[in-house]
Order: sequence, then structure tokens, then C-alpha cells
Amino acid sequence: MTPMTSGASAYSRFVQRIQRRYASQMGLLPEGAPVRAGMEHCLQALLAQGLETGAALRVLRQLVMERLVVLDCDGDPANQAALTVVTRAMTELAELALDVATRTSRAALEELHGLPQCPDNAGAPASDAQLWVVGMGKLGARELNVSSDIDLIYIYDHDGETSGRPDGRGRISNHEFFAHQVKAIYGLIGDTTEHGFVFRVDLALRPNGNSGPAAISLNALEEYFQAQGREWERFAWLKSRVVAPLECIQNGSAQALRGLILPFVFRRYLDYNVFDSLRTLHRQIREHAAKRCAGHPERANDVKISRGGIREIEFTVQLLQVVRGGQFPELRTRPTVDALGRLAHAGLMAQETADALARAYEFLRRVEHRIQYLDDQQTHVLPTRDDDLNWISQTMGYSDCCLFLGELDAHRELVAQEFDKLLGGKPACKGCGKAAGSNGSAPLQLDDLLDNLSAQWPSQFRARVALWRKHPKVMALRDDSRARLTQLVQRTALWLGEGTVTEEAALRVIDWIEPLLRRESYLALLLERPAVHVRLLRLLGAAKWPARYLLQHPGVIDELASDALLHERFDRAAFAKELQLRLASLKRTGEDDEEACLNLLRRAHHAEVFRTLARDVEGVLTVEQVADDLSALAEVILAVTTDWCWQRLKNRHRESPQFAIIAYGKLGGKELGYGSDLDIVFVYEDEHEQAAEVYAAFVRKLINWLTVKTGEGDLFEIDTALRPNGNSGLLVTSFEAYTRYQQQRGSNTAWTWEHQAMTRARFVLGEEPLRERFEQVRESVITAPRDAALLRDEIVSMREKVRAARPIKGDRFDVKHSTGGMVDAEFVVQFLVLSQSAKHPELVQNIGNIALLQCAEAVGLLPQGVGQQAASAYRELRRVQHRARLNEEPTQVDPPELQAERDAIKALWTAVFGSWSSI
Repeated sequence: MTPMTSGASAYSRFVQRIQRRYASQMGLLPEGAPVRAGMEHCLQALLAQGLETGAALRVLRQLVMERLVVLDCDGDPANQAALTVVTRAMTELAELALDVATRTSRAALEELHGLPQCPDNAGAPASDAQLWVVGMGKLGARELNVSSDIDLIYIYDHDGETSGRPDGRGRISNHEFFAHQVKAIYGLIGDTTEHGFVFRVDLALRPNGNSGPAAISLNALEEYFQAQGREWERFAWLKSRVVAPLECIQNGSAQALRGLILPFVFRRYLDYNVFDSLRTLHRQIREHAAKRCAGHPERANDVKISRGGIREIEFTVQLLQVVRGGQFPELRTRPTVDALGRLAHAGLMAQETADALARAYEFLRRVEHRIQYLDDQQTHVLPTRDDDLNWISQTMGYSDCCLFLGELDAHRELVAQEFDKLLGGKPACKGCGKAAGSNGSAPLQLDDLLDNLSAQWPSQFRARVALWRKHPKVMALRDDSRARLTQLVQRTALWLGEGTVTEEAALRVIDWIEPLLRRESYLALLLERPAVHVRLLRLLGAAKWPARYLLQHPGVIDELASDALLHERFDRAAFAKELQLRLASLKRTGEDDEEACLNLLRRAHHAEVFRTLARDVEGVLTVEQVADDLSALAEVILAVTTDWCWQRLKNRHRESPQFAIIAYGKLGGKELGYGSDLDIVFVYEDEHEQAAEVYAAFVRKLINWLTVKTGEGDLFEIDTALRPNGNSGLLVTSFEAYTRYQQQRGSNTAWTWEHQAMTRARFVLGEEPLRERFEQVRESVITAPRDAALLRDEIVSMREKVRAARPIKGDRFDVKHSTGGMVDAEFVVQFLVLSQSAKHPELVQNIGNIALLQCAEAVGLLPQGVGQQAASAYRELRRVQHRARLNEEPTQVDPPELQAERDAIKALWTAVFGSWSSI
């Protein structure tokens, strides 16, 4: 017999009753924190004493509860049970009870009606249909509290009928069989007997609520989701989990349910429409709480549903998960504290906020448990008796009740502020009309707005909005979306009047919104996030190209919600880690097919390009920094895509490929721009007898992964023309063959223009030994003895061919191709590197044209000042080219604009090649 406790837990009236009633049986539960194995041992001992299954489960529950109160309340706070110990024990008790009840009830029904069967499948033997018990809410999230009811939904996998008894009688439909089983399960765990109950059971979350059938088939559930599923139900199903029977969980058959739930809960696109539905649900809960408290002020201090309570933490977390979980599978987790950490990692919540909410959640849950420890009542309201309140304070580690209440209020105020910031209200912006329902008046309707366009609005904006009167997409909008569109127009007009944004930006926003009107979530996003709205206007007002990018990839707009966006740079390690986390999340739910991987890569790439674009347009990054970040992003995408693609290659013969990617051109020189293609060459070094065939198949697959257009767009255009023998050569060559070609050994050798390209070649993927060998090959090519005069003639001739292929009309100056443009500087650098690197090893490194020009002057290859001035001119020409492309403008200017830069490049050419008459 376990001795009665004399600690703080002895104050609990519930504990006192258990210890009086079950003193002789308390030793049956193993010492320490209750876990499933110990509970199963105890249950068997209770059954051996002659108790019926239902009675044994009820006594087990009493013993587990007593143990948890003792572990949670006795001793100083440092030695008390962690919250997770308590919630895990209650969750495992529920899982065990439901597993036992499911097996017991089924066995009894099978004796009466036979096995529930699946329909015959092409003559194959019929298999047994199964009932799955789906835990919702805190049971689904494995965070059940000590006196909670359990929210359940019963689902069976196949319609059909039972096999009947051996005498041929008792045959019924599977639907009837499982309806009987649900009643039997409730009798085993939900009925109140002399030993109490195991768990209160609530089936209100099932499809069609209390008017729906107790058990529903998988097919009927799918139809319900498609035709009737409501927004608030998505939050409920977010935490759903099959909790019994254990056999179906272990054999994986219950995983079939996930295929229905995931697309219902998590939508493919950003899903800001759910804000209003959750706001409505929360308002209904508040109104219900207010009715309960009417005339009973003592009920107002509810740690669950009152302001700043547990429910507001859960709503805050679930809202962000549902909005973004479709695109970011790593957010799909059930436990609240785990989800907070993932939201912070994803940048959707400040880390300090997530930590504060996690502390508040633990504090409030521990208070909730102590409230329930007193009398085993399903309540979340602080007691009004002073002695009860003092006991709660003391077991929470507070010597004074006022200190405890002060801490409680501080946590709740923080929770309320964060909740209100995210969801708590949708105040009308100044001048935008009142929010719906404010002071009982409705907001201005779109038709009224279009009929009475303000004369104070800028003329072009007013005329553009007026076209919406007969626009078919506008006319087809639902009422709530038309209301959102109205408020967005009013808000934009307000900012126009204040001078916050330009009319050009407002017009571009209209051009952006129109094609996306059917994706109403974007209207909801802009309305819910004024900061995103104004940042979007600034971005579109600054340049034209962002609007085109946003039309192609509208989902990236949510990146503008991040306050840290403009204060960060691309982090390649963090980016790669996030991609792997997302893939792991897809694997856990069996969603990691090839299409999902392709789309995951594309979404991540587009979002990161957009982040760089936003920083660029805001002037946070220089042109060189933009190129660095885009180049680093491309390298990570190549690395991750190579890894994932290889793992899915059917004929791979090793865990990792002996393979490398060599970048040329803009990627090689770390000068990548928006939309640049990748000039890359693939090589391998593998002694396997079928290596050539394996790597050829692999490269074809890899190129397809990089270039194929899916619903999320594509990644890059790939140019492999610089591989040995160009477009007539193999897609991938052995490193030895690549080396011979570049070093001009044998009859098949590289041309001078290919050696020019080698000056900008860079090893971007592969093992370190291969990288070292490539660097040796590159250095040997660049430093090889050459006839400087012959090399000069070849490079000047090549420059003439390039110029002829890119004629410039009139007297305009093209910053790249005209005389004195960027290409001239690049050809000069290539000549200096190829002709002088043997004498000046400083020129060997691929450090970029600007640095190489400065280096050439420093070692005396250029007259004083010529290299520096040419480097500065080149930098300015790149900046002008970059800005022109962002604005979708020609990269040509009228002289004398950029004359100084043109003269500096001409001086460089003359210093190296002589007079311009030579070309």
C-alpha cells in the first residue's frame, strides 16, 4: 500500500476522496510519472482483481490523477513535474482507454454481427473495415489537461456490410455496426458509474455537429470537406490525430486520413481569408462567456477563454499555421509550444514574442491544472474561496496570493496584446470609412464608391478605378471581397492624398490586383496587413519589374509582412536548412513526391529573390551586393536540387554523386541578375563501369528539375554551350576529358574564346578534392604561355564579332555593347588575365572585373589612374544597367550622359590594345 501524502497535494478534495476510496489499490500503479507501459501494467492488475473493463479503466484514471497531483504540487517548484509530464500522462491514458474500449467493443459486436467488411475488389478476398478514433484539440496535440473532456470524431474506412454470424443471421451495414460500436465505446469510458468516468466525451466537432451521424465513412468525410467544410473547422482539424486503435496506427493504415485532412486545413496559396472566420469564432466564444458571467462576476476570471487566456494563445498560433502551412510544411505541427518555436524560426513571429507566449502558455496551463485538481471539475475559472486561491498560489511557488495574481495578470496582458495585434480588431484606417459593424453601421459599398468617386482623388487613379464599374471580375466578387476591395481603394486614396505613395504606384497596384481578383485571399492579406499594403505600393512605385515578378509569383507578397526584411541579407546556410526541414515535413506526411519537391524549390527560390528585390528597390543593397546574393542563392539551389534529384535517380550506384558543377559567365563572376540564365558545365569523376550512362541520365533529370515549369513557375534557364565541344558535345563529361580539352592535350582542344570564359569560371558544387583539381586546371589554363600579340588579335577580332552581332542604332550609347561600354572592359580584363597571369599571380583569382582592374593597375600593367577610373566607370555602368532593367527601360542613353564613364573605358582599351582604329 502506498502511504498517504502529507504534502500540498493533500489539500485537494479530489485527492482526499481517491486516497480514501482506493487506498488498497494505489500501489498497483508503478512509482514515478505515469506512462503508458505502467498504466497497462496497472490495468491488468485491476482486471485480475475481478473488475470489469469499464470499472478497471475508471479506477486506473483515479490512480493516475492522484499521482499527477502529487507530482505536480508537492515540493518546491523546481522539483515539481513539468507540464509535459502531466499532459503526456493524460494523453497516454486517453489513448490507452480508447484502444482498450475500441478492441473490447468490436469483439463483442463481431460475435453478434460478424466482421465489418470492405467491398470485394476484382474478386480478391474481402478485408476487414476499420474504425478510427480521431482525437481533436488537446488530445490530438498530445497536450490533454487533467480534467478535460476529449473531443472525438469516429471515422471508418469503408462502407459495406458485416459477414454475419456462422448461422447466417445478424448481418448489418458497416455504418450500423460502427454506430453501435461508438455507443459501446462511450459506455466503457464516458458513462458515470460508482467509479466515476474515464473521460467526458464530446462529439460536437464531427461533420454536421450534433445532427450528424456518430461515425462517418472516409468517403463521406471527403465529400463533406469539399462541399460543406467551414473555415473554423480547419482550425479544429489542424490538431486532429488518429489515437486508436493502436494496431491501425502501427500498421500505417490510419495514414489514409491525412490525405484528406492536409489539403482541407492547409491551402496551396496564402490564406488570409481565415482571419475573418477566426475573428468571428473568437467573438462567439467571448459572447458565450459574457452570457455565462451575467450575474456571476466570479466566472469572469477564466484562464482559458477570458481575455489573454489559453485560447487566445492557441488561436494566435493556429491562425499563423493555417495561413502559411500550405506553403511551409514545417509549420504543420500540433503542440502549441512546438508551433511557437517553428513560427519564430520561420520569421513569422519575433523569437522574444514566441518565448514570452510559451512562458505564458505554460503558466496558464499549470494554473488551469490546479483549478481542476481541487475537485476534478471541468472548469478554468479561478476559485473565489481564499483558501483555494492561496493553495494555488503556494503550489505555483508564490508566498503571497497578490504576487501570484500580479504574475497571472502580466502574462494575460501580454497574450491579449499579441492577440489583438494579430487578430483582435480590424479598425478602420483614418478616412477609410468604419469597419463592418462599427457603431451598427455598414462600411461603404463598392457600388456606392464607384458611383461617387471623390473629385479630390488624382485624375488617373480616379479614371482607372472607374473602369471597375463594368469589370467582369469585379462584378463576380462575393460581397465580403467587394467590401475588402472598397476599403483597399479608400486606404490607397488616403495615402495618395497624404503624399505617402505616388499615383504611379497606385496605378501599378491596380494593374497587379486585377488579374488576381479571383484569388480573394490577396485582398484579405492587404486589408489585414496595412504595412504590407504600403510596402507594396512603395515597391511598385520604385520600379516596373517588381510588378511583373509579383504577377508571376503573387504568393511572395507575404514576405513584405516581415519587419526584418530590409535589415537582413541572404543566409545560404539558413536557406538550405529550411529547405531540408520542409522536405522532412513532407516526408513525415507522405507528400514528398517529385512534384511537391519541384514546387517547394520554386516557392523558396521565388520568395528569396523577392526579398533581395525588395531590399534592392529600397536602396538597402548595392548592385554588387544584389549580384552576390543572387549568385549565392543560385549556388544553394543547385546544391539542394542536385542532392534531391540524385536521391530520386533510379539507377544511382552510390549514396552521393562524384560530380561537380562549374559556373561560367555571370554566375561564375558572381554578377548574376534577376532572371539571368546559368552558364554551367557538368563533370564527373567516377570509376564505375556505367558512370557515363548514369551521369548522363542524372544531368538530364537535373536540368529538367531546374527548368521545367510547374504551377509554381520554373527556377532557371540553363546554358551548357561552354561544355567541351559546345552544343555538339556530351552534356556531362569526365573530369579527365574536361582537363585534356582545356589544357589543349590531343586533337580536341578549347578555343581562345573558351579560355576567355575560363577567366570567369568558378567551381560551385562538388567535393573538395575535385575543387582543388579544378583550381589547378583553371590556373594552368590561365597561366599557360601565350603569344601576346596573337592573343591580342584574337580577342580584338572576337570583340568585333560581338559588336557586329549587337548593332546600336543612331548615336545612343548602350552601357553594355557600345564602344566604351562594359563589354570592352570585360575583354580587356580577359586579355590581361590570359597574357599576364604567369608573371602576375595576383590576376589568377576570379575576384571580379572591378577588383582585377584595380589589381592590374597596382602591379603596373595599366597607367596610373586608368585602372581605378575604369573600375569606377564599370561599377557605374552596371548600376545604370541594373536600374534600367528594373524599370524595364532601354539600357541606352543619349550623349553626353555617361560620357565620363565611356571615356574611362576607352582610355583603358587604348592603354592595352592601342587606338580604336584597330577595330
